[in-house]
Amino acid sequence: MEKFDCIIIGGGPSGLSAALYASRGKLNTLVIEKKEFGGQAATTDELENYPGSMEQPTGPKITERMHEQAASFGTSFVVDEVLDIDTSADIKRLKTKKSEYEAKAVIFAGGAQPKKIGCPGEDELRGKGVSYCATCDADFFTDLEVVVVGGGDSAIKEAVYLTKFASKVTVVHRRDQLRADKINQERAFANPKISFAWNSVVDRIEGNGLVEKVILRNVKTNELTDYRTDGVFVFVGTDPQTDILKDRVQTDKSGYIITNDEMETGIEGVYAAGDCRSKRLRQVITAAADGAIAATAAIEYIGKKFE
Repeated sequence: MEKFDCIIIGGGPSGLSAALYASRGKLNTLVIEKKEFGGQAATTDELENYPGSMEQPTGPKITERMHEQAASFGTSFVVDEVLDIDTSADIKRLKTKKSEYEAKAVIFAGGAQPKKIGCPGEDELRGKGVSYCATCDADFFTDLEVVVVGGGDSAIKEAVYLTKFASKVTVVHRRDQLRADKINQERAFANPKISFAWNSVVDRIEGNGLVEKVILRNVKTNELTDYRTDGVFVFVGTDPQTDILKDRVQTDKSGYIITNDEMETGIEGVYAAGDCRSKRLRQVITAAADGAIAATAAIEYIGKKFE
C-alpha cells in the first residue's frame, strides 16, 4: 500500500492548485484523477477573466500549465477512480479501482458535472448530436445549425464560441431575459448568427440515429413547436460529484459540501475545495483559491498532528 502525506482527489484547477501548494510545502503529494487533468476548465475555450491569462487564455493551456507547475515541485499523478475512503482513523485509507493508498490528509476536489435537461431523447442521442461541451464538439457542427439550452454565463459564452463553426445558433431559455453577465449578453445580442427562443424549454429531442429536431414548449402557453436542428448543446447548471462522501460530511440541499473558511469538512484531516463545495461563485479563480487554502490548512494540520 502506497503512503503519502496528502492525497488530492480530483485534477481540476482546485486539485492542481492544492497539489502545487502541498508539494511546495514539502508534503509527499498524490493527485488521483479519474478522467483527464484540468476538469471542466480544460473544456472551456477562453478564460479571459482568469487574472494573468492574457496570453493563450484557453482552458486547456491554463490547466496544462497548472499541471506542469505542480509536477515541477514533485507532485505525483495517477489516473484512477477512488471507490471508497475510510476516514475513521488519523491515517485515511483510500481504495481505488487499481490500488490502495494511505494518507495523513485528504483534499476532496471532485468538482461538478453538467446537469441534463432530463427530456426524452437526451440520453439516446448523447454523442449523436447532444453535447455538454462546445469546445470538445463544436467542429463537428461546421456550417450546421445548433441549439444551446440555458441562459447563464456558460451557455452564452459557449453559444458565442459555437458561432465560429455553426451557421446558426439558437439559444433556448426558459425566461424572457438572460442571467449571464452583461458583457456576455452584449456579445451574444451583437452576434448575427445567434437567435433566441424565449420562455421556452426543450420538451424532447428527436432523430433517427442523429439529432434532427427538438420539440420546444413555451412555458407560458404550453404550445409545442417543432424546431429543426443538427445539434443540442446543454448548459443548464452542474451537479456536485460528492457521492463518495455522501452521509459523511455536511452538504447543502443540492449536495455541495459545506466547509469552513479553512476548507475543513468536519472530518479531521479531510478538506474540500473547488466546484464540489457550497459557495457563491464557481470559477477557476475561486477553485484555485480553495485548493491553495485547503493545502495550506493540511500542511499545518499534518505538522501539528504527526510531527
